[in-house]
Amino acid sequence: MTVYAIIGGTGLTQLEGLTITRSLALDTPYGAPSADILQGEFAGHEVLFLARHGHPHRLPPHKVNYRANLWALKQAGAQAILAVNAVGGIHPAMGTGHVCVPHQLVDYTSGREHTFFADELEHVTHIDFSYPYTEALRARLISALAAEGVPHSEQGVYACTQGPRLETVAEIARLERDGCDIVGMTGMPEAALARELELDYACLALVVNPAAGKSAAVITMAEIEQALHDGMGKVKATLARVLTV
Repeated sequence: MTVYAIIGGTGLTQLEGLTITRSLALDTPYGAPSADILQGEFAGHEVLFLARHGHPHRLPPHKVNYRANLWALKQAGAQAILAVNAVGGIHPAMGTGHVCVPHQLVDYTSGREHTFFADELEHVTHIDFSYPYTEALRARLISALAAEGVPHSEQGVYACTQGPRLETVAEIARLERDGCDIVGMTGMPEAALARELELDYACLALVVNPAAGKSAAVITMAEIEQALHDGMGKVKATLARVLTV
């Protein structure tokens, strides 16, 4: 049976309903992960859980040790990663509360440690990253969303920006011209590192605000927090369904 790891982003620093059996404080060649890896039972199945930003939420997107996180999950026995990300909506269909299972991404980040193949190499290693998300795992998420009756999009292009600030109106206009549908700050290098470690990986993206310029209103943290509060129930139900289908 596949061992799933859930990486919780903003709004999911704890997984309600997880019966914890072990807390793993792992070290890696790349330093410590964001938090202890929690091993336990969720929806009747063994899972691993990691809070991407730490618990409490303290690590901004550009300071997350993505290499340590993915290495530690692999070390703990993970075979597939279900990544939960809070995002802004660019495409008109991506309104607040909507859920997207992206099929592609564009990386706009810089300065992040983005590969395991960097130092003291015997040979240069390249990975095929044409399709950054595992299609079979995407299909499981899509089936679970449909079964739960959650409004969702079966595909989308995820733009990953550096953060921690939100984007300008002009930047969002550029992302839209580039064909991006949603925007977040943590999708990369996480997805690429999972591929390097041969871990299945898919993203469950919850839209928590219209991107800059997509609404007449100013984006406020209070509204984002409310959207996270309202949407995480759907996310958790979907994750539980994925484990049982």
